[in-house]
Amino acid sequence: MKLAVIGAGSTYTPELVAGLARERDRIGLREIILHDIDPERREIVGGLAQRMLSAAGYDGKLLITDDLDHAVEGASFVLVQLRVGGQAARLGDETFPLACGCIGQETTGAGGLAKALRTVPVVLEIAARVSELAGNAWIIDFTNPVGIVTRSLRDAGHRAVGLCNVAIGIQRYIAGIVDVTPDRVFVDQVGLNHLTWVRSVLVDGHEALPQLIADHGDELAAGAGQQREVLEELGAIPSYYLRYFYFHDAVLEEQRHGVPRAATVAEIERELLELYRDPSLTTKPKLLEQRGGAFYSEAATQLVASLSVGDRDVQVLDLRNEGALPGLADDDVVEVPARIEREGPVPLPQPPLAPELLGLVQHVAAYERLAAAAAVAGDRTLVHKALLAHPLIGQVPQADELVEALLTGGAEHLPQFQRGALA
Repeated sequence: MKLAVIGAGSTYTPELVAGLARERDRIGLREIILHDIDPERREIVGGLAQRMLSAAGYDGKLLITDDLDHAVEGASFVLVQLRVGGQAARLGDETFPLACGCIGQETTGAGGLAKALRTVPVVLEIAARVSELAGNAWIIDFTNPVGIVTRSLRDAGHRAVGLCNVAIGIQRYIAGIVDVTPDRVFVDQVGLNHLTWVRSVLVDGHEALPQLIADHGDELAAGAGQQREVLEELGAIPSYYLRYFYFHDAVLEEQRHGVPRAATVAEIERELLELYRDPSLTTKPKLLEQRGGAFYSEAATQLVASLSVGDRDVQVLDLRNEGALPGLADDDVVEVPARIEREGPVPLPQPPLAPELLGLVQHVAAYERLAAAAAVAGDRTLVHKALLAHPLIGQVPQADELVEALLTGGAEHLPQFQRGALA
């Protein structure tokens, strides 16, 4: 198997390489290609990857390159983990909405839309080369916003699936709480990417969620940025990202007076890259845990392995709904448990969402549909409609301001809108 990582200059890459090295025999991995357009990051992160693989006894090929065609040609799997515009763009995503009285966040709301508009065209260009040079390769998207990016890939006809580490993180967290190995815990997480609820937790096949909330409600609520009463009322564990909706005003106030997460991450990345330069370093440093992306390597290697052999195990993925979640269109991209068949993942049929969950999901699904269309078309009106459709915005004056801010501030990464202006 040949596996390519696009955006391999990411500080996440050592986490992924550790997983690939550990599972190389199980997935039959013989060639790893690390691609990035940033020469410094490519050299630093690629060097650490080489040392980690050597220390793990990996005897296959490793190539570090800036040549996209060379990277994807003949690959069985292409993992995409980009950040168009880097941390500077993320900082803008987290701050420009605040001036309009809206929450700034890099995967949802106005900031998430700005990221989607920058990212979708780049990922689609990469996917076109994969289609040309790697035929039936699987594209696994870890690039945020995962739901919108995956939708765009599927709309364009690519063999793609989205992956997020939230579900596996919750599974590992709950396994620790009840003191069992993770393989004994099944987390039934449903919704959209970064808009999910855990409605069922099976431990050794037995429903455990009501007892978990009763015995560990405070701890679970704190981990989700919620209040215990929310979990008790819903009978579910909301993802951390639901706090932007359930506690909007409090979060907005925090952001107005706090340090943007992007600034913290930028400093962590600076320190990580310094550590990665150390020629004696052959393992991922402890500091990487503060970067986020916990259990990313486990989720990625588990998915690659299952897609390779079609062993019919169940994983939480981002994929077409295809009737699995009632109340959403078949072509919406949902985040639900899916059975991995040899031909690809199949979403498992889900009980209907409760009204208090379904309404929000439908609202955001409509926004994602508009956002994906806007990113491809370079259509200013679609951007405005997407902002109006998003429940964190939804007002014309704010949408007017935000359209101008995100299209002007991010213009260098939005050529599709410049073409539209010239036309």
